[in-house]
Amino acid sequence: MSKFNEEGLSESGFYRKKLLLSIIIPGIVVFIMWMVKIVEVLFDLDLYRFGIFPLSAKGLRGILFSPFIHADFTHLFNNTLPLFFLSVALFYFYSEVAITIYTLTYLLTGLMVWIAGRDAWHIGASGLIYGLTSFLFFSGIIRRHLRLIALSLLIVFLYGSMVWGLFPGIYKNVSWESHMLGFFSGVLLAVIFKNKGPQQPVYEWMEEEDGAEGNEGETEEEKGGRQGGETQGQRDEETKQ
Repeated sequence: MSKFNEEGLSESGFYRKKLLLSIIIPGIVVFIMWMVKIVEVLFDLDLYRFGIFPLSAKGLRGILFSPFIHADFTHLFNNTLPLFFLSVALFYFYSEVAITIYTLTYLLTGLMVWIAGRDAWHIGASGLIYGLTSFLFFSGIIRRHLRLIALSLLIVFLYGSMVWGLFPGIYKNVSWESHMLGFFSGVLLAVIFKNKGPQQPVYEWMEEEDGAEGNEGETEEEKGGRQGGETQGQRDEETKQ
């Protein structure tokens, strides 16, 4: 087997392992969501009181528990696929800061809903979904990283219609506050963490262009001084010999 084949196999193995690791936390979260709903149905429970009720002590626990509570299986299924895909994308492309971004999006969205939401029980993972969507979109644009910009465009293609969920009155019985505040959380974190995690790569041709531009920017006096120094150095060398 040639050296190039071995390098290709090792590289593909690395990315396969990275993908598998990126699935772990999102998979656990989705599994818990489904188990909570199944237990709720099997034991005839009503867990909506574990959601967020703004500006009330009883609603504070919803900051932690509300993403795992859903009204019915349709609500749960509609949140499962986007949450899983967006979470895996976050952990794969932003592995260095993924846990921090995921946790802050989770908590910040819930806290803002508790502060600014209307008087109602807010349940479901849609706030977290909107937060991850906006972070992945704006972070790729801000970083000007081609691969991350491609991810941003994919997000727009897949979930661009979600923008209608940011406005009140578009969908009935939907917490548009969670959507809007989750979206705001993602934008905020994209700006705060713009210098952490993956950055725009600097290629050799870019460095060469920067160097050429720097040389073009030299004045005639600087060039003359540099050439004079080189001539004097050559004379000193000849004297030593």
